[in-house]
Amino acid sequence: MGNCCSDVGGGMTALGGNATAASTSNQNDAVDWYFKSRGMPGLYSQIELSFSATNLRDRDVFSKSDPMLVVYIKEKDGTITEVFRTEAVLNSLNPTWIAKYTITYQFEVVQTLLFHVFDVDTQFHNVDVKMLKLEEQQSLGEASCTLSEIVTKRNRSLILDLVLREESRIPTNSQHRGKLTVHAEESFSSKTTAEMTLKCLDLESKDLFSKSDPFLVISKLVESGSSIPVCKTEVIKNDLNPTWKPVFLNIQQVGSKDSPLVIECFNFNSNGKHDLLGKVQKSLVDLEKLHSGGEGENLFLPTLVGHNYHNKILKSKLFVEKFSETVQYTFLDYLAGGFELNFMVAIDFTASNGNPRLPDSLHYIDPSGRLNAYQRAIHEIGEVLQFYDADKRFPAWGFGARPIDGPVSHCFNLNGSSSCSEVEGIQGIMMAYTSALFNVSLAGPTLFGHVINRAALIASQSLANDARKYFVLLIITDGVVTDLQETKDALVKASDLPLSILIVGVGGADFKEMEILDADKGERLESSTGRVASRDIVQFVPFRDVQSGEVSIVQALLAELPTQFLTYMRGREIKPGT
Repeated sequence: MGNCCSDVGGGMTALGGNATAASTSNQNDAVDWYFKSRGMPGLYSQIELSFSATNLRDRDVFSKSDPMLVVYIKEKDGTITEVFRTEAVLNSLNPTWIAKYTITYQFEVVQTLLFHVFDVDTQFHNVDVKMLKLEEQQSLGEASCTLSEIVTKRNRSLILDLVLREESRIPTNSQHRGKLTVHAEESFSSKTTAEMTLKCLDLESKDLFSKSDPFLVISKLVESGSSIPVCKTEVIKNDLNPTWKPVFLNIQQVGSKDSPLVIECFNFNSNGKHDLLGKVQKSLVDLEKLHSGGEGENLFLPTLVGHNYHNKILKSKLFVEKFSETVQYTFLDYLAGGFELNFMVAIDFTASNGNPRLPDSLHYIDPSGRLNAYQRAIHEIGEVLQFYDADKRFPAWGFGARPIDGPVSHCFNLNGSSSCSEVEGIQGIMMAYTSALFNVSLAGPTLFGHVINRAALIASQSLANDARKYFVLLIITDGVVTDLQETKDALVKASDLPLSILIVGVGGADFKEMEILDADKGERLESSTGRVASRDIVQFVPFRDVQSGEVSIVQALLAELPTQFLTYMRGREIKPGT
C-alpha cells in the first residue's frame, strides 16, 4: 500500500507501514517419542508487539522529529535481520505508532530483538517506509531486549532506554535520548480451544494374544497435502471400544473450525511401528455435528488396489462423546499473572566422569575457555530459563562426591555453604561448579533420589505458602542411575507438585534406563507401593543425540516444559489471576 496517512492522538500524522505475522502451536500428553522424530514443535504462540516512545531527541531545525521504528532479530550466531518497520509519525517527540509487529513466541529459544528509531527526513515523507534507505535517515537511538523479558512483565510492557551508537560532538544527557516502550498482547484466537471426548467402537484386534492398544493422532492438512500432527491421546491397553481422556485442540493451531483434520487410530507397539487401525477426515465443524447428532463415523483404511490406493470402509466407528469450546488460559497468561519458573541445577560428581585435571575427563576445564558438556548444558538451559525467575538466585547442588573431610554426599551445596544452596545468576552456577571441582573428591554411586527430594521439598514449601512459582530442576549426569526404584518413588511423589525435571545425559554411557524415567512412551511411572504418577514431569535427552543436529539441547529439553506447567495448573484449576 504506498503512502498511508492517518490521524493519531494529539493531531499527529502517520506515514506508511504494515505488519508481518506467523504462528503455530502444540499441546497434549502421550506417545511423544513417536512424534519427536517427526518434528513436533514446542510452545508457539502469536504475539502482537506495539510501540511508543517518549522524550525523543529533536533532530529537526524548524519542527520536531518525524520518528519511525525499525525492528531487527538477532540470531544466536550474531546475524541481524530486519523484520519490520512502523509508519513515520510526523512532528512528534512522543510517538505512539499504529503499526503492530506480530512475532511467533518460542519458549525454548532466546529471541533477541533490536530496535532502532530513525528521524525520517522531510524530503522522504511521500515515500513508502519500506522503500526508505536507512542510511539516509538520522538515528534517534537504539535499544535491545529478549522477547522473554517483555512477556514476563506483569503488564507485558517493557521500557527500554534508547542509546546512541555514535559519539555526539555535543555532550548530551542520557534522558534526552528518550525511552522506548514495547507492549505485548497474545492473540486472543490462540486461547479458544475445542475440548472433545472421543471414543471408538469395534476396532480391529491386531495383537496375537490380546486386544489392540489403541491411541489417536489428530493432524492438520496443509496446502502441500501432507499432514502435521497437532494432538494425540493416551494409549488405552487391551480395548477394542476405547473412550479416551478429553483432548484440547487450539482453534488457531488447526487453522480454523472449517480446516480439514485427519484423525488416525493406531495400535501401539513398543518398537515404534504402530499399526494403523483406521482413520477419518473431518473438520471441527463436522466433529461438532457428529456430537450433536449422536452419530458415529466409519473409519476407513487406505488399501492398495492395483497401482492405486482405495479407501476401504471399516465397521469401526468414531464417536464424539463431548464437544465444547472454551477460552483456555495460556502459558503467557500465567506469566502475566505473576507466575515464575524457578531454575535449580544438580551436577553429577561421580568418579566415572574421570579426573577433572585430565583432558579426557567430562569435567575438564579447558584453559582456552571452551565449555565442557556440563558447562554447555548449564549455560544453554539457564540462558532460556533465567528470564522467568525474578530474583535470578538459583539453588545449585552436586551429588556423588566426597567433600573435604566428609563422607560421600548425594546432595551437597555447590557453593560450599553449609546452609544456603542459592547462587547469583547463571555465572554464579558456573563459578560454583568450577570451584567445587577443586574442593571435592569424585566418588559414587549415581543416586538421584536425594536431589529430587530436596527440589520437591522446596516446591512443597512454596506451594504451602501459595507462592506463584513453578520449579524446574536440571540434572546433568554421565551415568545410569543406580537407585532406579527410589528415583521412581521420588518422581511419583513429586508429580503432585509444581515441579518439572530435565535430565541431560553426557558422555558415552548406555542411557536406556534413563528413558524409563521419561514417560514419553505412554507409560506413567509407578512407585514401589503401586501408586501411578499423576503426570509426566521428566524430560530426558542424551547430549550426544542433539549436540551435532539441527535441534539444540535447549529445544529438545524445554519443548515439553510449558505443557507440563499447563497440565499442572489446569489439573488443579489454578487461574492466572490479575
